[in-house]
Amino acid sequence: MAFEDRENNHLAQQPFGQVPFLSDGELEIFESGACLLHLARKNSHLIPSDPVGDAQTVQWIIAALNSIEMVTVPWWFLEISGVEDNGLTEWLANRLDKIEKVLKDREWLAANRFTAADLLMADVLRVPKVRAFGDRPATERYVARVTNRPAFKKAYDDQLAHFAPAD
Repeated sequence: MAFEDRENNHLAQQPFGQVPFLSDGELEIFESGACLLHLARKNSHLIPSDPVGDAQTVQWIIAALNSIEMVTVPWWFLEISGVEDNGLTEWLANRLDKIEKVLKDREWLAANRFTAADLLMADVLRVPKVRAFGDRPATERYVARVTNRPAFKKAYDDQLAHFAPAD
């Protein structure tokens, strides 16, 4: 969808005029977490079919969005905007320290295996400026583990190729 046309057609599908937006047959859905949950539920490789594994995965997907991204995005924006007294720094450090503690004790977030929760959490954590904030080796290993997966690399390359014509 061309950016200049989004006022006319994108807002009908996404009320905030943002991405992502997903059309899947009869279903039209927006918000990254909702899109990820929808797609992941189509394949037990991304969300376990057992109730415990499903609940753990959903819990960590929501944690990535509400507990980590909720502070990383505004902190990052203030940092790149040159705000000298970024009041979110202590909150960010606290959240990143908490996820570091979790990642020290496990390879994956849910169900003792790779899930959609890892896709989203690693995506939130892979922002270089956020990762450069403090020494968190377990987080670094985790992000590398997820982003070095062949499917992640392919999806990332495909995303870059999609947007390359707009450059």
